[in-house]
Amino acid sequence: MPKSKLRKKVKDTASHTEQIVSHTPAPLESPSWLAPVMVASYLIGLFWIVIFYITQTKYPIPNIGAWNMVAGFAFIAVGFSLATKWR
Repeated sequence: MPKSKLRKKVKDTASHTEQIVSHTPAPLESPSWLAPVMVASYLIGLFWIVIFYITQTKYPIPNIGAWNMVAGFAFIAVGFSLATKWR
């Protein structure tokens, strides 16, 4: 049986260098406002829920009932979403 001919491999360096040049690295530090806003959001949400329970569901906003829990957890969710951006 005859031996097959070997093919020369063509190097595709142009597309590889374009990928390296077009890639910009992400910033290594978080903005200075991120951590204080994140912690403040956590604390506001926590205090909102604690006040809701201490005042027997009358405050922080009267007449919306259990939606005060949703508002408190919304502040906590904002804090969590900011925590994912912190480096």
